[in-house]
Amino acid sequence: MKNNWNWEIIADHSSLTEGPVWTGKGLLFNECSANITYYWDAKTGKSQIWRSNTGQSNGMVFDRNGSLYVCEGSNHRVVKVDINSPYREPVVMSTNDDNKQFNMPNDIAVDANGRIYFSDPNYSDSPNNRKNESVYLIEPSFGGNQQTHQVTFDTNKPNGVLLSIDQKFLYVAESPQDPKLRRELRAYPILSNGILDDYEVLHDFGQGRGIDGMSLTTTGTIIATAGSLTDSDYGTGFAGPGPMIYEFEHSGRVIMTYPCPSDSPTNCTFGGPKLETLFVTCGTGKVYKIDDTGHTGQLAFPMKSIQ
Repeated sequence: MKNNWNWEIIADHSSLTEGPVWTGKGLLFNECSANITYYWDAKTGKSQIWRSNTGQSNGMVFDRNGSLYVCEGSNHRVVKVDINSPYREPVVMSTNDDNKQFNMPNDIAVDANGRIYFSDPNYSDSPNNRKNESVYLIEPSFGGNQQTHQVTFDTNKPNGVLLSIDQKFLYVAESPQDPKLRRELRAYPILSNGILDDYEVLHDFGQGRGIDGMSLTTTGTIIATAGSLTDSDYGTGFAGPGPMIYEFEHSGRVIMTYPCPSDSPTNCTFGGPKLETLFVTCGTGKVYKIDDTGHTGQLAFPMKSIQ
């Protein structure tokens, strides 16, 4: 493990970036409010627009078959995007029986059986579409249809979601904006039917900015983006240790922290030829890469890379 990292800026945009995913030869990431997904080519070191009119896309994830699932916040849905034809109309995955729109699907994880978990907070000024801000499960069913089920009833504003390396737990970043509530990293046991059992708090951030996004290493270490220079959610001054990348054991013990050179890191993923490079998006619009992190990422990506 290395106790210092060399941060290199690979993109710098005018507003918050999020949802980084490694494609095999480059990085996809979102500038949410601009409704743009960019593709950064590792060979050329340059970015280009890959998809526009994205519905303020946020979290993204590949499954083991190379399918790309995307949380479209302002479209209130989770979709599957064709990586070879990104402007083709995406397939809506988050179907439900009550016909209520979701709030703002934010982050997403998919297990080995194709079950999709996504968080559904509301970060807009509009009232909630759904009373609860919850985590949901999209479950494949016979005939290619999907059913969406609410699986948390105790979250106030869930943000990042991540499966443990044995897929027995779903890590959830609980990120309420009410100063009377705590910001926590939670671990929910996953039952055989995909439903979540009672959670355990792995780390309590108190009122400081907690975790936004997370990634996983091959040893099961959680790599998480958290912290800020000011607590903009509460309109207060400095809170906590500032913008950081945290390394957590699966038990919640903090192994190491790395100060982030830009404010409010939002998400991270591994990539590069050996999956040893960490990519970090930020609330400032910057995107970084850190080579030779001392870790190897545990993630799925297309066997045939997009071009």
